[in-house]
Amino acid sequence: MNAEFELLADGLGVGRPPAGWVAIVDMPVLILVGVTGVGKSTTVDALRTRISGISLLPNRRKLADLLVIPTVQGWDGDPPAAVTDRRRRFDYTGRYRKRHPGGLAHAFSRLVLQMQATASGTGALNVFDGLRGADEVTFAAQSLPLARFAVLNAPDVVRVERLVQRQDAFDQVGGDTAGRFYWEEMAEGRDLFTREEQDHLSALVSRGEVDGAELAAKVAIVAAERRNYDPHAAVEILRAAAPERIVVVDTTTHTPAEVAAKLERLAAS
Repeated sequence: MNAEFELLADGLGVGRPPAGWVAIVDMPVLILVGVTGVGKSTTVDALRTRISGISLLPNRRKLADLLVIPTVQGWDGDPPAAVTDRRRRFDYTGRYRKRHPGGLAHAFSRLVLQMQATASGTGALNVFDGLRGADEVTFAAQSLPLARFAVLNAPDVVRVERLVQRQDAFDQVGGDTAGRFYWEEMAEGRDLFTREEQDHLSALVSRGEVDGAELAAKVAIVAAERRNYDPHAAVEILRAAAPERIVVVDTTTHTPAEVAAKLERLAAS
């Protein structure tokens, strides 16, 4: 925290905290750990129904937009510019991680927040969505001593289905498959799924529930995340580094309310 303070957005900055601001490393925070489609947003909604004092911190996507991507663009001598394509974003965050092994966790640890911007009542629960992979959780476990970690898991085939269902404009990648979908063209993605799972996903296109190009984009997102982040390694690292500060939940075998209850107990521990 020796760097000069820099304002990123209203109530949010990086560097040495001025008066009335607090460094994130000195704040209790519940960190959701998991890749796209494991149920983080659903879990946050369920937490809101159980806990009145939740302060939702700028999420992973917002942090990348405000700090990580502009930083890498600055290394290239380029002006800050919005990046919406998911594969290009993976490239930027990957490059940031090469220079700062903690990746998004390193960026998160640099944050300082204006005190009134974080306060939503006595005993407020600060929630960050979220971290991924071995490097990020290793850095976070070491650098954020007050953090609790909720690891959310779901099978890859379920993640693809959830991405299809949620219809988020952010879940796009570049390229054009002209509405077609062939597993033979998904050289990387098809290796993640059994033949039965491939047939199950292909049936979504056959039944007209999703366009082939859209399904290809969702499979590409899941494949790219698998290439960049190892969720199993993240769990093992946290169990070793912060065993009393972690809970692991499969969101396909627990209801959102059950997941939220587990996280509430973790945050109170």
